[in-house]
Amino acid sequence: MNTPDNTSKTTPAPVEKSDAQWREELTPEEYRVLRQAGTERPYTGEYWDTHTEGVYQCRACGSELFTSREKFDSHCGWPSFWAPLAEGTVRYIHDRTMGMDRVEVRCATCDSHLGHVFDGEGYGTPTDQRFCINSVSLRLVNPEEK
Repeated sequence: MNTPDNTSKTTPAPVEKSDAQWREELTPEEYRVLRQAGTERPYTGEYWDTHTEGVYQCRACGSELFTSREKFDSHCGWPSFWAPLAEGTVRYIHDRTMGMDRVEVRCATCDSHLGHVFDGEGYGTPTDQRFCINSVSLRLVNPEEK
């Protein structure tokens, strides 16, 4: 039996909502990216060049996904991270859309599209990975606001 004492605080319960609920709760742009796997235009999102300290949450469900410690300047036009906050906070899907072979990154809690992860691009990060994430998929929370 799960009680508050033995339930993990880092693994929220899965979020299941109808399409109508998502449309009601998200802006049209958030819905397009988070629920329809869209992509915002490069250099237009609010976090692509921010250096503010904090935790990046999923904009759809509030799960903590990345931190500013893993964020780096890749100059690609989207926020880039070299790793998620913790194992199991994101899930991966092989994506062959648009004539490309890549790995989609989704929120493990609500299954919202976040972006893609790329390996071996030579950025010199500890993981040699670049999690290229849409700003509209995230909400930055400063440590004082938590």
